[in-house]
Formats: sequence, C-alpha cells, structure tokens
Amino acid sequence: MKCLAPMMVLIVVLFTSCSSSDDGNSDNNQFPVPSTYQFSRNGSSTVSYSQQANGIAMADEFISALSDNGSNEAELNGMFTNTGNYFSTTTLNQSPFKLRSNTAASFDYYANNQTVANTIKADFDAWISGQANEVYPNWNSAASIGVAGMLVEADGITTRRVNAKGMQYNQALGKMLLGGLMVDQMLNNYLSISVLDASTNRIDNDNEVLVSGSNYTAMEHSWDAAFGLAFGSDNAQNPQFNQDLFMNKYISRVDVDPDFNGIADDIYDAFKLGRAAIVAKDYELRDQQIDILREKFSEIMGVRCIYYLRQGRSNLDSDKANAFHDLSEGYGFIYALQFTRKPGSSAPYFTKSEVDVYLAQLLEGNGFWDVSEDTLNQIAFAIAARFNFTVEQAEN
Repeated sequence: MKCLAPMMVLIVVLFTSCSSSDDGNSDNNQFPVPSTYQFSRNGSSTVSYSQQANGIAMADEFISALSDNGSNEAELNGMFTNTGNYFSTTTLNQSPFKLRSNTAASFDYYANNQTVANTIKADFDAWISGQANEVYPNWNSAASIGVAGMLVEADGITTRRVNAKGMQYNQALGKMLLGGLMVDQMLNNYLSISVLDASTNRIDNDNEVLVSGSNYTAMEHSWDAAFGLAFGSDNAQNPQFNQDLFMNKYISRVDVDPDFNGIADDIYDAFKLGRAAIVAKDYELRDQQIDILREKFSEIMGVRCIYYLRQGRSNLDSDKANAFHDLSEGYGFIYALQFTRKPGSSAPYFTKSEVDVYLAQLLEGNGFWDVSEDTLNQIAFAIAARFNFTVEQAEN
C-alpha cells in the first residue's frame, strides 16, 4: 500500500496568498499550511468527519452483503436505508447517515431536481432486487445467454455470479454508489459554493463563530466532510490506500498508472491547502482548490471507465467470466460519470441522458453476451475525448 506522508515534508510551510479576503484584493499575506491534514483551535482539533467515515463503513458492508447469497432482499434494503439493524456495529446501526438518502442528494445537482434524484434511487432499488431475486436463486447454476447464474474464469477457480445479461450487480452497484454518493456529495454538495457559503457561513467563518457544541465553523466542517469521503476510513495524517472499496481505493488505482502518477498528492494537497485557506479566510484560494478537486476526482471516474471497458474488450472471446466482471465495473463507472463536475462549471462531464445512452448500448439485446468490441471502443474513445487524456493512457 502506498503512503503519502514520505512524499511530504513534515514541516509547516508558508503559502503566499493571492487574496486574503473575499473581495479579491491582493495583499500578499502569508499563512501557514500544515504538512498533513491537521488543523486545530485552542489546542484541539477542528477536523471532524465521523459521519462520512460511518458512511464508507456502511457502504463496504453493503457491497460485501450483496456478494453473499446468505443475504436477502429485506436485509439489503435495510442496509441501504439503514433500517433494521443489519450492520455489524451499534455505531453504524444508530448513525444518522443513510446510504439511500445520501445518494443523488447533492445541493447543486438535485435540490431542485427531485424527479431525477428519485429515478436514480429507483435504479439502485431495482438492482438490489435483481441481485436478491435473479442472482441468489441461481447462485450455483451455470449462467448462459438469457440465464442468470455462475461463470468460472479461465483459471478454473474464480467464479462470477451474473444476471441474464452477464451483469454482476454487486460490481456495478459498488461503482454506482461510488459515483452517486461519494463523488456527488464531495463535488456537488460539501464542496459546493452554495453549501460552503450558505446563510451566514462566510461571516461566521471570518469571525470564528463555531457550530454549537463543536470546535469548527460550518464552512470548515463542510470541507472536512468532503475530505472524509476520500480519506475517512484512514489516518488523515498518514494516509494509506486501499482502506475501503471506494474513493480511497481508486485514487490508488489511478495513481499507480505512470500516466497519472501524482494524482494522489494533487488531491491530498488541494484538500489541505483549501482547508488552510478557509482558516485564513482566503476564499479565492479555497475556490481554486475546489476546481482542482473536481477535475481530479472526475478524471479518476473517466480513467477507470475506459480501463474496464478495454479490459473487458480484450477478454470477450477468451474468458467471458473475466470480461463480464470488468464490463460490470465499467458499467458502474459510466453510471458515475453523471455525478462528475467540470471545473469552473455547474455541469458534469457527461449528462444523465448521455450516460443512459451508453448504458443502453452495453445492455442492448443479450447484453454482455453479444456486446461488440466496436461498441466498447466507441464508448471508450467518446469518454476520453471529454478529458485531457487518451484511451491508451487510461487502459494501462
């Protein structure tokens, strides 16, 4: 596992600010930026993201339950809605954080678009039902065209459970949740200017008016919540990767690709500098870091879409179980594209309508059983064209 800390000098550095106030005036003030994501007030930490950490833990257990045919639809729905005490700890079962209510729930994208939000939530409900009612009953039966069941990879050992179109619901749902909850909440809610600056938040932050009973301002806490969805299952001062099945994992997956090496540091540093800018009341610099984070997290979604489409394409003829596994992940990442965010924009890299077209192409007819290499290539190249990388870079 990769550790960020050795690449960061453990000292407090000074950043030359281009603006120390919200009016955009430049006065070259300097303020301290910590070497790690560690901020305090009166000797006590101001960083808090426990609910986001709970959300990641819930999501991990939910995806694991999907992969266990000992589960049933009531249990899966109970975990998705956090009702019925189906999680492993009292802390999770009593947490106010709920996977379903936080999915497609960002202020920027869905506060005024509940019809689309409900459609997305219904997609999750339907796929949970599909896993319970289509895949579980055929867990040990052989899958074939139009028939749900089990496929064995070419190694003769690894098994994949798929629906009638070759889809692994659990794999697709995991990536859909990564997009619909983690990415949407980070980029379009917690890092939303409308949320960060809501009501009197700027005035309160300027005057260090704290949330009642807490050691942080509302603006600080919103920023920390976004950080928590990326690093909340880990130690923020010494981050390790692959600590959960979601953003923490895929930051690492993309960072190890030589074409994207350094993206992990870019993300961590932007979170750190943006938080320091909030402490320093430098909102212009804060907003610059928001654009960096939107670009980098969206890029990760795009890279992994292409990676899994190309991996699936390469195994279609030789190892369908392996190919269908990759295409299921690719499907989920394509679904996640509608939650991305262009820097300096209020729009995603791909609209829901565009995403729906790609998803329909993947599952047309018999789905993965007869999807063509041409279709997979066309989708991969169309995705890459929206980003600043090539298919060849992303497929490594």
